[in-house]
Amino acid sequence: MFDIGFSELMVIAVVALIVIGPERLPKVARTVGHLFGRMQRYVNDVKSDISREMALDDLRKLQASMQDTARSIEESVNQEVRSAEDEMNRISADTQAAVPEVAQADTPATPTEAAPAAAPGDPAKPAQPS
Repeated sequence: MFDIGFSELMVIAVVALIVIGPERLPKVARTVGHLFGRMQRYVNDVKSDISREMALDDLRKLQASMQDTARSIEESVNQEVRSAEDEMNRISADTQAAVPEVAQADTPATPTEAAPAAAPGDPAKPAQPS
């Protein structure tokens, strides 16, 4: 953090001893130590908050990308389903249009034409109860 060597620290200690005096120097050193510890804790807290925010931002970006991917997959699936429904409806319409023509050609016009009515005593056709 600071580029201070041992010799520079010794100069600062000697100046502090002369300015503050030997009686108050231990108390001042303790106070400076406590303040330095508080400063380090504050800096560490700020660093951890920043790293947490960065991780949270990364998670938000990941969430947004996952939601975009899910939306695109949902849209493609819906598009495929719509195209399949359209194809099925087209096939159904084609089949319905073709079936009445085939049904009309295969079936007789009236039931009397298909099978002649038998006489009541005819052994080929049993009599129906009335």
